Amino acid sequence: MGLGRVLIVDDEADLRKSIRLILTKAGYDAVEAEDGEKAIEAIRSGDNPLLVDTVICDLVMPKVNGMEAIAFFRSQFPGVPILVLTGHPNIDNASDLYKQGVVDYLVKPIVPEKLLAAVEKAVKQRELFKDQFAT
Repeated sequence: MGLGRVLIVDDEADLRKSIRLILTKAGYDAVEAEDGEKAIEAIRSGDNPLLVDTVICDLVMPKVNGMEAIAFFRSQFPGVPILVLTGHPNIDNASDLYKQGVVDYLVKPIVPEKLLAAVEKAVKQRELFKDQFAT
């Protein structure tokens, strides 16, 4: 089963690949999407929506940007923790995102230890949410 499934949303293919490698090496199942639109498609595809334990989302992307994708995930999947990954840190932006329920705000370039610590925290939060609503 692994430690959990993580959806990586970023328009930089090399970065997605390196995050996926860090996560899979640590025991996570990682799924990639190159922008918010593809992420929304991936998570909603077919009769069987993609079940993810956390989402790592870039902010600056073509088509559907990170803010729009995060708003969608928060409304449709409130129990799925979201980590923001950005190359353009902005304090106002960060505080707005935390208010929207984002779990962590990571700045590029990615530091593997920080990434894994943030994902572990997010997945634990997801488990608590699941336990709360288990019947």
